[in-house]
Amino acid sequence: MIRQLAAAAALLCGASLASATVLTFDDIVDGGDYAAIPASYGGLDWSGSAWAALTTEQAPYTAHSGAGRVTLGWGSTDASSTIRFQTPTVFEGAWFAGYSDATVRFDLYRDGTLVGHSTTLALSDSPSFLDAGWKGLIDTVVVSSSLHSFYVMDDFTYTAAVVPEPASMALMLVGLGAVGVAVRRRRGESKT
Repeated sequence: MIRQLAAAAALLCGASLASATVLTFDDIVDGGDYAAIPASYGGLDWSGSAWAALTTEQAPYTAHSGAGRVTLGWGSTDASSTIRFQTPTVFEGAWFAGYSDATVRFDLYRDGTLVGHSTTLALSDSPSFLDAGWKGLIDTVVVSSSLHSFYVMDDFTYTAAVVPEPASMALMLVGLGAVGVAVRRRRGESKT
């Protein structure tokens, strides 16, 4: 019984408190083929970026899923590709397609400090997933490229860090305390 309680407590402690969010960009363009990304789309801060959604089929700008994907215009820089999270987040990556001359890389920041970056992905007209390459919390993603208008991004995937509610945390601590008491009692009984 004590082992079962300990196993249940371990599962509770290790259980994921959040699930991944995937931004497909399919819901931005209504009736048209090109639209600016809303400043708070998907709960993120896009206000400092120049991303725009498009839905018309255009080789080599192939969507990974649905019809929506995002791109940057001519003259865009790494600064105009900046996407900010409202709270520290685990960023998983996104899908890219574009001209073979273009490459992309993620630069990942936390509190203004570069904490990690992905590998560099060479592009083609077949969408490829670029893993973020960092499993820690970040608050900013920059898509780095020398040819920003030569690619599209789709299925931007992240998991927001979730802090358990105080009542849930208290209940978990009471449960762990009960397991501890049961273990002590059992040890005391086995000594006598």
